[in-house]
Amino acid sequence: MPVNNSLIEVLACPKCKGKLEQTVSPEGFGCRTCALLYKTEDDIPNFLIEEALPWSTEPQ
Repeated sequence: MPVNNSLIEVLACPKCKGKLEQTVSPEGFGCRTCALLYKTEDDIPNFLIEEALPWSTEPQ
């Protein structure tokens, strides 16, 4: 079950409280300010800062 769009609009980065962007591959939520990706597994987002992955929006 995907996350509701109205909920996505109010989500904030747990670290900086900035805006999050939903990502498709890998599935999750990214923060451009912190350059962190909070992955989603089995439709459950994981917003633990210590488990976030480095995230780059730069083309590779």
